[in-house]
Amino acid sequence: MAVFTSVSLDELNHWITRYELGPASKIEGISSGIENSNFFVSFAHQPTQWVLTLFEKLQAEQLPFYLNFMTHLADKGLPVPRPLPARDGTLFSTLNQRPAVLIAKLSGASNLTPDASTCAQMGACLAKMHLASTDYSGVLENPRNLAWSKAIAPHVVPYLTPSQLQLLTTELDIQIAAADHCAALPRGAVHLDIFRDNVMFLDRQLTGVFDFYFAGVAAYVYDLAIAVNDWCLTPSRDHFDPERVKAFVDGYGAIRPLNTTEQNVWPIVLRGAALRFWLSRLYDFHQPRNASMLTPHDPAHFERLLRIHAGIHADIHVGIHTQAAPCASVNSAMPTQYFIQ
Repeated sequence: MAVFTSVSLDELNHWITRYELGPASKIEGISSGIENSNFFVSFAHQPTQWVLTLFEKLQAEQLPFYLNFMTHLADKGLPVPRPLPARDGTLFSTLNQRPAVLIAKLSGASNLTPDASTCAQMGACLAKMHLASTDYSGVLENPRNLAWSKAIAPHVVPYLTPSQLQLLTTELDIQIAAADHCAALPRGAVHLDIFRDNVMFLDRQLTGVFDFYFAGVAAYVYDLAIAVNDWCLTPSRDHFDPERVKAFVDGYGAIRPLNTTEQNVWPIVLRGAALRFWLSRLYDFHQPRNASMLTPHDPAHFERLLRIHAGIHADIHVGIHTQAAPCASVNSAMPTQYFIQ
């Protein structure tokens, strides 16, 4: 989150008359994140604090997919905040020339140092979200899919060292080679950004998952890989922790077991997930947008994870038991020295 479009208290209160809330007493910008403008909104006579989001890139026609998806998951009993309907029932409207939505702030705080127990909880929650999405009718292709990676790559190439360029070229080739195989994986509407700072805990219990604005239709196992790449590292954040990986994958599998095809393609999607965030962070770091309270993420972190998955300058590989290679050209590049059974 960040602040690209400012909102004054007077502007907010003019807009907020469409809700059954009364006038706000305070609006405060939120500094974390890099996509939308976000604010905490407080009211003098109620304890609930709200999050106001102004969408800087997403268009109004895209928003029903995200907001209805959140409502769908909440209706299924998942710990997902509901967008607040206005008096006329709409879930968003225009504020300062941007689509805007109000969502109740979740209780608790993000756990940035998850242990095995925390990882198991998140794995189970993610599996429940995937099962709950099977009857969601909204359709929006993953906005950061392989086609996006291929399109964004030329924009970051001028900033790469020869070693980084070789890594990028190799990884794109691997993902392209596996594309047909991956297209056949079980899929549905998924979050695609399950990072530690998008999940809340209170007294070590998971209380909510938020920030669905990268969601789209993609393979369930790809969504799992994105989460494992962030949640299952050692405290130094430079290697994967076997205990955390096992807890997360086992927690997921106890609710929604991975089928054989998903198990076999696991190394590929781990690499694809790391590649996606390396590319987006490279782009945001080297071509930042103008905003207050904006700090681009360091792309070196996901470059390091990608090299671990590729077996470059690393002594472990994170995975699960596999029985067959998805395709020969991909398998030849996949290290298999460390698999969780």
